[in-house]
Amino acid sequence: MTKRYWWVVISYVIMQFSVILGAPLFYFLFKLTEAEAIIYFTIFSFLAGLVVFLLLMKPDMKEGVSPDASATGTTVGWIIGGVFMALAAQALAANIEIHVFGIKTESENTKNIMDISKAFPIFYVIPVLIAPILEEILFRKIIFGALYNRTNFWIAALISSVIFAVIHQDPKHILVYASMGLTFAFLYVKTKRIIVPILVHMGMNTTAVLGQLLLTPEKMEKLEQQMNFIQQQIIGG
Repeated sequence: MTKRYWWVVISYVIMQFSVILGAPLFYFLFKLTEAEAIIYFTIFSFLAGLVVFLLLMKPDMKEGVSPDASATGTTVGWIIGGVFMALAAQALAANIEIHVFGIKTESENTKNIMDISKAFPIFYVIPVLIAPILEEILFRKIIFGALYNRTNFWIAALISSVIFAVIHQDPKHILVYASMGLTFAFLYVKTKRIIVPILVHMGMNTTAVLGQLLLTPEKMEKLEQQMNFIQQQIIGG
């Protein structure tokens, strides 16, 4: 990897752990509650991380897209289709977790994010907009890209997807996160445009947010049961 890319990795790590020192600073400076200090500093650190990422990636943006990148119309198609592909991969991985490993579908990481977002709606900007940009630049363009140049798709995609899964700190659902990472890597290679996995990632997270906001727990459980039945019929048939 180039020196710039290493700085992107370092910036991401700093961003993730800066809340340890930053939240107490916000607490004392702005007379916030502990929860408010953590939330507002987290938003601040993600915004700062986004600015740093974009500055470091500026030379890449000036280069433009690859000569063999997909055409605009095809790209739009992959973005739309990619959301459904990612959702299908996630559902398949979730079914494997349920029926093979006996793991419940509820993700602690997703639940925590949704609980925080409901209490502080401004927090939605992180999972819906900022996190997909940061994560796709880091895990697909940089980590996957560096490995792909030295190995092959499957090795690069598996390693980068496992790292992507681990960073979400939800070890029970590592298969679900890894399946999403594999899908994003495929879309990146297929289109040669990093904007595709970024927008698909945004679409997935937005779908999850809307599902949590619009559906009651009872409706969510019923929908999951219906999806599980349909998938079992397809696989069984």
